[in-house]
Amino acid sequence: MDEEYDVIVLGTGLKECILSGLLSVDGLKVLHMDRNDYYGGESTSLNLVQLWKRFKGSDKPPAELGSSRDYNVDMIPKFIMANGALVRVLIHTDVTKYLYFKAVDGSFVYNKGKVHKVPATDMEALKSPLMGIFEKRRARKFFIYVQDYKESDPKTHEGMDLTKVTTRELIAKYGLDDNTVDFIGHALALHRDDRYLDEPALDTVKRMKLYAESLARFQGGSPYIYPLYGLGELPQAFARLSAVYGGTYMLNKPECKVEFDAEGKVCGVTSEGETAKCKKVVCDPSYLPSKVRKVSKVARAIAIMSHPIPNTSESHSVQIILPQKQLGRKSDMYLFCCSYTHNVAPKGKFIAFVSTEAETDNPENELKPGVSLLGPVDEIVYETYDRSEPVNECTLDNCFVSTSYDATTHFESTVDDVLNLYTKITGKVLDLNVDLSAASAAEE
Repeated sequence: MDEEYDVIVLGTGLKECILSGLLSVDGLKVLHMDRNDYYGGESTSLNLVQLWKRFKGSDKPPAELGSSRDYNVDMIPKFIMANGALVRVLIHTDVTKYLYFKAVDGSFVYNKGKVHKVPATDMEALKSPLMGIFEKRRARKFFIYVQDYKESDPKTHEGMDLTKVTTRELIAKYGLDDNTVDFIGHALALHRDDRYLDEPALDTVKRMKLYAESLARFQGGSPYIYPLYGLGELPQAFARLSAVYGGTYMLNKPECKVEFDAEGKVCGVTSEGETAKCKKVVCDPSYLPSKVRKVSKVARAIAIMSHPIPNTSESHSVQIILPQKQLGRKSDMYLFCCSYTHNVAPKGKFIAFVSTEAETDNPENELKPGVSLLGPVDEIVYETYDRSEPVNECTLDNCFVSTSYDATTHFESTVDDVLNLYTKITGKVLDLNVDLSAASAAEE
């Protein structure tokens, strides 16, 4: 271990594994360590016995739930946008060869007490019960504008500069009501709160286009895909990639103490009395608690059920977004459900998660609006966890700390953090202009 590395990565969470893969591919000498004896850190997948140990303190789950090893319960459950940044990173690094994806059945939104399919195109807008007849026509016009919009072609801009016009101003031009704006902003553009309304509209239009293009990709009921056997496969796939390019992996390394020189710059990592030297450290917040601050808490429920979520057209995998306004909250609530069709539970079993940024200290009460949509559950557990973000100046100490995972049930914000860290570490922007069709074979 007493060698010098360009980068030492601590923790095998998804963000850290993607970064160690990308940096290894770039030709850097990478050492990757984890204090745990398993991959995945916070974003690991647990079997039923591990789940029971963690949440119930016993290793005897009820026999009627089926075989423990048939469960792969993701601790940070998120769906992957079919044309989104994560798929581009997977293709860029050729990690797709280690993974099998399957389309997610449904994408829904909660509106006025009911669950509705999210309309993503002008034709779907016309059929959606979310809107009355006149509103449908207005929404259809707006959807057509978004579908035809090309940043490089001013003829499609209808005289508006979307880098200056706010989303609120753009929407006002089409006369859409608050109800419509709510599902467009939160269920299509995937904004987490309403700040986007006063920000330039280009970001929202791009997000809507990404949703529609992802939806069209597999002709399924949603724009999302998800790996067979769950997300625990992802960190391991990037770990394999890193190893192929000469990266070194060590699990079960206690302590992992980051060492600094007299100027406060990182100079190595010590574990079990040995120090590996390095120029830079990449890690999750738990390895450098002095360089992060707590920003919020996530409240969530994990349920095991014997049926799909009601009113989702019998979807075996589904996301439901509950926009903040519908619940009188400051941030959205998310429902994520997956089942034996993605090999994450025994036949006939479904795993559902309800998550949100906590606004109180009572997760059970706070998550009621989401949990009440699940129908009868076999078992349910609740927890809250802290979210931290780095406060250090990485140009001064060469420590690159990732942000904790948020409550969203899709990966876009996670990948943004990875790409920002990659640029800070290497000084360059990752080129994600890849041939998206390269991933389709594995995903069918």
